Amino acid sequence: MFELEQADVDRMRDELFFEGEARSKKLTKFWTLLILSAFIAGAGVVSDSTATVIGAMIVAPLMTPILGVVLGIVLTDRRNLARSLLLVLAGALVVIAIGFLLGLAVPYGITAENNSQVAGRISPRVMDLVAALATGAVGSVALARSDISDTLPGVAIAISLVPPLSVVGLTLEAGAFTQARGALLLFGTNVVAILASGVVVMALYRVHLHAAARESRRRDSRKGAIAAIAVLVVLVAIPLSFTSREISKANLEVAEVHSVLDPWARHTGWTVLSVAPVRGGVLVRVSGPLPEPSIATLHGQLEAKGLGSNHVTLQLVPARTITLTGS
Repeated sequence: MFELEQADVDRMRDELFFEGEARSKKLTKFWTLLILSAFIAGAGVVSDSTATVIGAMIVAPLMTPILGVVLGIVLTDRRNLARSLLLVLAGALVVIAIGFLLGLAVPYGITAENNSQVAGRISPRVMDLVAALATGAVGSVALARSDISDTLPGVAIAISLVPPLSVVGLTLEAGAFTQARGALLLFGTNVVAILASGVVVMALYRVHLHAAARESRRRDSRKGAIAAIAVLVVLVAIPLSFTSREISKANLEVAEVHSVLDPWARHTGWTVLSVAPVRGGVLVRVSGPLPEPSIATLHGQLEAKGLGSNHVTLQLVPARTITLTGS
């Protein structure tokens, strides 16, 4: 990597820090875009619209103060570091609050059981951290190099910041606290990943050489902040590893149930509607004509694979065809 010029660092400061004569204008822009993106994301989640949620990702300005935290650490600029960190925390709370209010306007609770946008954001895995680290690195490089800044819209889509917070608010309103915790973990994972990869990229570009003060106390402060980020990455990776293991286990069980269920369904003339992991096992839904088929063979085959009746719940949905004739 090459060393950035002072003009490049000044440009980054202007893009990320809320300071100087344009501070009020920047803050107004930030809060306007954040509030609008929160409503867009919340509406997209409630309506289960992926396109709307993506639109919120593009509009959302939260990555600016997060990268501001990175630059504040690297330049040992405590005032802008604190200001950027406060904006991230305050912004996150505002988005959660807007999601909660939108949940109050809906006559039913928005949860993973009835909404795919929620379901896709409550169980982050290690691969989500890996993807966020790579995406954060791309965003940091695009910031450092103005010639590739046109990649930032793609970065905004890839790094999900506002939608998980909307899910937190909506699931809190619905009383689904475990799901809210999972969505908050996804947001935290993305933030920590941006911080970690951003610090690494800034180090490669030797941005720290442009710090206003280089006394040992400032250097120690920078090292302490970087160490704290490293600890956060480890702390985030622990629950992600647990979730990844649980999801892999559930997917394996679903595959094993499918291997037994599909031949049985073809033999009986019934159709498999769904096989889904649920708390404590697997839920199977099959449909077909009456009379209901015997499940003795299916039970025996499931038992042979260690998937007994206490582990697999089978729902039989009889199908009837009724011809309605006019009078």
